[in-house]
Amino acid sequence: MKTSIIGYPRIGAPRELKFASEKYFRQEITAEEMLETAKNIRLKNCTVQNENGIDYIPSNDFSFYDNMLDTAVLLNAVPERYRALKLSELDTYFAMARGYQGKSGDVKALAMKKWFNTNYHYMVPEFEDSTEIKLAETKPFDEFLEAQESGIKTKPVIIGAFTFLKLARFTGNKGIADFADGVSSAYCDYLAKLSELGAEWAEFDEPYLVTDLSAEDISLFVLLYKKILSAKNGVKVLLQTYFGDIRDCYSELCGLDFDGIGLDFVEGKKSFELVTEKDFPKDKILFAGVVNGKNIWKNHYCTTLITVSELKKHCNEIVLILRTN
Repeated sequence: MKTSIIGYPRIGAPRELKFASEKYFRQEITAEEMLETAKNIRLKNCTVQNENGIDYIPSNDFSFYDNMLDTAVLLNAVPERYRALKLSELDTYFAMARGYQGKSGDVKALAMKKWFNTNYHYMVPEFEDSTEIKLAETKPFDEFLEAQESGIKTKPVIIGAFTFLKLARFTGNKGIADFADGVSSAYCDYLAKLSELGAEWAEFDEPYLVTDLSAEDISLFVLLYKKILSAKNGVKVLLQTYFGDIRDCYSELCGLDFDGIGLDFVEGKKSFELVTEKDFPKDKILFAGVVNGKNIWKNHYCTTLITVSELKKHCNEIVLILRTN
């Protein structure tokens, strides 16, 4: 049975990313020196996972600040007040994350909100009426190639289109419906680029699916992914959920052209029931979140083995997941 991981701790064992970032903010090191520290952490993380037999190793799970912020920058959702500072791309990113007061101007950071049921907070993306959604930078592709050059094949991870839109803030007259097509087109371009680079898998994280969904929400999710999945170009797509179960949209999700579906069997109270009492698609891989990454104690292996044994009766293939979110 193969194994996967959703995301790997990115601060570094001795917290070297934290110290390097602080030194950069104090202008004690250059951007290049900080970026080199980040690269070393990423390569070490990939190597540790590879040496310990993880089959589906993530890339683009690394962030200097927050994955929602990374996705906003990737999709060109940078509010005009930050562009007006005319800083470097890196410093514009940090201005969005922590604010900026200096020669170029004075702006506050983006708002922060609690990331589902964790103690983590994410930066809330902002959509202005003038926002043009498109692929605007190359971080996911650079980090995929970086790992590949070290001999490690990864599955690039990105916040999914549905979760990104639902957690965003719309500051003008336009709303989700006005940006949905542009966002799905950008995700199509994202898959096309991964296909060009030779990626086997792409992971879209959609934790918003575990919330209470309206019929309108489900229609939006289906609309987005029917278009996105039409552009797979040979890339296998994993739809990954966590922090609960997907009782509101299980049937709709299973009916879409995903190659893998990731479900949470730790916090997802209905996940086991959904798989064992309803048909799980035979043409899809179940990525089963059975090891709690929030728990500092050892895993209850007997309980996990019983769960996996029963799930195997209803699925053609299972990949075991450690969730670290």
